[in-house]
Amino acid sequence: MEPLPYLRQIKLKRDEISDFGVYPFVLPVVSSLDALDFAPGVTMFVGENGSGKSTLLEAIAIGMGFNPEGGTRNFNFVSRQTHSDLNQFLTFSKSFKRPRDGFFLRAESFYNVATNMDELDEQDTGKLEVPNIKDSYGGRSLHHQSHGEAFLSLFVNRFGGGGLYLLDEPEAALSPSRQLAMLNRMRELVQAESQFIVATHSPILMAYPGATIYQVDETGVYQVEYEETEHYQLSRAFLNNPKTFLRELFADDDE
Repeated sequence: MEPLPYLRQIKLKRDEISDFGVYPFVLPVVSSLDALDFAPGVTMFVGENGSGKSTLLEAIAIGMGFNPEGGTRNFNFVSRQTHSDLNQFLTFSKSFKRPRDGFFLRAESFYNVATNMDELDEQDTGKLEVPNIKDSYGGRSLHHQSHGEAFLSLFVNRFGGGGLYLLDEPEAALSPSRQLAMLNRMRELVQAESQFIVATHSPILMAYPGATIYQVDETGVYQVEYEETEHYQLSRAFLNNPKTFLRELFADDDE
């Protein structure tokens, strides 16, 4: 029997929203939202910049108990209060089984998470009974690694299975080969009873076998197949014939 996802579904409390003309309710991803179901393994949100996929993922993360800027449920630092109150207008349908682990990764605020970890370790210096936080992340400060190394170190060392992992554009610091390594690690973690909800632009990550993919655009949010995503179609068209693609793109240069 396939294990239940930790987060099964979200629903928008439409009758509690007084004005769909203000942010974040004016976003099509929100104004069109009724209910969304999540896969036991991997669910992807894909769409253009500004479509609202990160706003939706942020609301889900906050509603599931994570810090708006990222980290585990134990992180509670605030660099700048910028998150919306969308989470207050969502209901969360969860399984009876609670995750043992969890992490909310935001590419844009990962620096702040790494800084907070270093600050906490510095506060605990000399307390032998308190292990350094960085020991769970490969033994080195994430600031002492490249951005891509830090991201991969997080996936390999910190994510331990049996967890709910929410990732916002994790490909931002990863080369194509590292994205493939991430896919492999995701597979290992899903097999260890983990659930992933990911907002991404990467056609490599979108290719995760069996992932549920939601397209987010000006019409709202709806489920699509991998080959139907604009990211896949555009990447395939370019890689199949880059010279023709670039010639058309730079046509004005010849005028």
